[in-house]
Amino acid sequence: MVDYSKWKNIEVSDDEDETHPNIDTPSLFRWRHQARVERMEEIKREQQELEIKKKTFQEKYEETKNKLVTGQDGQNKKELEEALSALSVEEQELQKQEEEFKNKEKVMPWNVDTISKPGFTKTIVNTPKPPPSDENLTEEEKSKRLETFINENKSKLKTFGMFRKYKDSQEFLQKNQQLVCEDTANYLVIWCIDLQMEGKSELMEHVAHQTICMQYILELSRQLSIDPRACVTSFFSRIQLAEKQYKDSFNEELNMFKDRIRKRAEEKLRIAQAEIEEEERKARLGPGGLDPIEVFESLPDELKKCFESQDIKLLQDTIKAMNQEDAAYYMKQCVDSGLWVPDANKDKSNNEGDDKIQEENIYSEIN
Repeated sequence: MVDYSKWKNIEVSDDEDETHPNIDTPSLFRWRHQARVERMEEIKREQQELEIKKKTFQEKYEETKNKLVTGQDGQNKKELEEALSALSVEEQELQKQEEEFKNKEKVMPWNVDTISKPGFTKTIVNTPKPPPSDENLTEEEKSKRLETFINENKSKLKTFGMFRKYKDSQEFLQKNQQLVCEDTANYLVIWCIDLQMEGKSELMEHVAHQTICMQYILELSRQLSIDPRACVTSFFSRIQLAEKQYKDSFNEELNMFKDRIRKRAEEKLRIAQAEIEEEERKARLGPGGLDPIEVFESLPDELKKCFESQDIKLLQDTIKAMNQEDAAYYMKQCVDSGLWVPDANKDKSNNEGDDKIQEENIYSEIN
């Protein structure tokens, strides 16, 4: 048999009520409706306040419980146990308030605004599509993807790297979820190295902080086996409210990262300098593939004086006075390095013929 008792206490629709002929019916209906709406708003407000109290209590309880386990903030065990005991009393009071609210809600009359509710409801949450995996990509494909990612998001990447407040970083990543990925961390690392190489150490340290934030989000994602975009709120909530141990761990990782950046920047500068020097050396190589600077440094002092003074007569006399095998060796080195060009004057005018003859004589004497 169907129980119809729940239908007894219903506030009917305003236009179905009967009123005295002398009463302004429309006004009465409006007053009734307003009173009903106000009662519903009050119930809703009480429910919200109760939920806030429950949430606040739960956070306080978890925090106190964690402190009791880890013994943090210098509080002794007795104080924390007393705090937990007090929270137990508070919990009982909350349970009592919740029960009273349920009873109040239960006896509240149904009306046209509450009697009809959807029979079937379905909530669909748009879950972010996981970013593509790197597992099946070649190094060339990864490099190309990173380049494309940077070109499409460079201004936003730099904006994120410059934030100083956790709140700003969190809100920005929530609005630009494509940035919550490994490519962002890679770009920030590269940017840090470039800044250090440019001598912008202070700015590097700031971007390094944002880099570690992103790496912590990615690590949290790996630990929980979920999309990193779902870890943004969790990370920033924890880092702002975290215990000392967690923040110390974060700062230690940050300092180690900055040290690695400095060493890597120094290494890259050395490599770059070596490459520049090598290019300069190759550019000055003589026809025989020898470096004129290296050859000059290897010459005996008397030959160095000849080249420094560019005195052909002195060079001729010095060659004659030297052991001919040594002279031939050194002059061959000079020719191969470009320090000495035997036919350098072949296109000069006839009035320079004497110098040409002298140079040819020098070379012929050692061959």
